[in-house]
Amino acid sequence: MQILTPHVYWAQRHGEIYLRVELSDAKNVNISLQEHNTLQFRAQGHGAKGDNEYEFKLEFLESVRPEIKHKSTERQVNIKIKKKEERWWDRLTLQEKKPLFLAPDFDRWLDESDAEMELQAKEEKINKISVESRVRNDPYLGLKKSYLFMYNLVQFLGFSWVFVNMTVRLFILGQDSFYDTFHTTADIMYFCQMMAVLEVINPLLGLVKTGAFPAMIQVAGRNVILFVVFGSLDEMQNKPVVFFVFYLWSTIEIFRYPYYMLACISTEWKMLTWLRYTIWIPLYPLGVIAEAVAVIQSLPIFDETRLFSLPLPEMLGNSLSFSYTLQLYLVFMFLGLFINLRHLYKQRRRRYRTRKRKVH
Repeated sequence: MQILTPHVYWAQRHGEIYLRVELSDAKNVNISLQEHNTLQFRAQGHGAKGDNEYEFKLEFLESVRPEIKHKSTERQVNIKIKKKEERWWDRLTLQEKKPLFLAPDFDRWLDESDAEMELQAKEEKINKISVESRVRNDPYLGLKKSYLFMYNLVQFLGFSWVFVNMTVRLFILGQDSFYDTFHTTADIMYFCQMMAVLEVINPLLGLVKTGAFPAMIQVAGRNVILFVVFGSLDEMQNKPVVFFVFYLWSTIEIFRYPYYMLACISTEWKMLTWLRYTIWIPLYPLGVIAEAVAVIQSLPIFDETRLFSLPLPEMLGNSLSFSYTLQLYLVFMFLGLFINLRHLYKQRRRRYRTRKRKVH
């Protein structure tokens, strides 16, 4: 009987190698490992040249473990080999030129970054199962979820009221609505932003998994604009910039809070998820720019009124204007923009990479 070479397809992960031998109805399968890195395969079956005896030899780039698992099906032989050291190989074989019978298995193929994400997803799944097993023993789990659900619901209703109110007034009054935005919506905005302080406290208490620092940057930044720049200066309350700041804030939040609200009851709406992780890309930087415009417009007013100025000894002058503090705040505002964008981008990338793997 003529000895022939079958078609072999391969793929790898950091710790494993997968081989798929195109040999149907395989019999007398004999797989052995020599010198820790040379695989020998021999079997009888139906391949490219019909019913024959097929064999091949592969000298791997690095050593592998002797435990080799294989499973024969009606159409192929699947082989799984563990690497001795878990790391990514540049190629499969020691020889640079790959054998003619060897080709990539695109059904299993991943590049190194995708393989790392797959490994991370497995670890996250294991950790999630571990956490869930511990969480089930938490007698206050239902109370915690109810609190988070109600918090997100209240915030959603508050920002929705602001958004709808401003939208309706814009359609009815046009640009005239820019000048009284603060007087018509400030009370609800005050309430929502005071409630937002809980977003810093919740992660510190372990109620949510997100970091406290990014939340603190966003909440503190908005409260400076709302309570200090707008709230303390009557001259700022009639400026059009108030409209743009409030409108951008509320637009972001009417998608963010319902997303978290549904997460409390383990429910996901795909369109809402896409909006939550996508709409901030244009709106968040625009919001920071609008806040920066508000700060810049307030600087001469603080210089003139001397509000919140820091008293100084007579030899150094009368006082230090609060506008210098706001100028320093502008620097930290754009630093906070970079930190939050980086944090949100990582969340979005991780989520959609995980979803892509689930689909495949």
